[in-house]
Amino acid sequence: MGYHVADAARMEWEERAPVVEGQQPRQAADVTGAASLKQSRARVWRYPPGTRGRRHADHAQEEVFVVLSGTLTMLLDDPPERVDLGPQSVVAVEPMTPLQVRNEGGEELVLYIYGAPPEQAGADFFDDVDVLPA
Repeated sequence: MGYHVADAARMEWEERAPVVEGQQPRQAADVTGAASLKQSRARVWRYPPGTRGRRHADHAQEEVFVVLSGTLTMLLDDPPERVDLGPQSVVAVEPMTPLQVRNEGGEELVLYIYGAPPEQAGADFFDDVDVLPA
């Protein structure tokens, strides 16, 4: 078969532990398996208001972040630069570039994140930083 459909109504959501104690958990749906991806990896993420992922730099993967709804605040590079993006915006991050996904807004952030190549070659993790002014 030359195509695969990942129906959002059929995807299972997995809770991810909060990065900061007291925050709500994030949720992720695996698109890689649902769409039978072979050359990349992908997930749809839900970030409640005030939540964030871990600050890290992937060793081998180029990652692309597509904002489906809400406002994405990303901290990119080192020292970090704040970038705020609304729905339908896209940011591509090269391997070894420090990044952190944050929802600094008042509504849920929904993101489609995919990376290539699909292999995980590890990542470096960095200390969290305070939110930079917009």
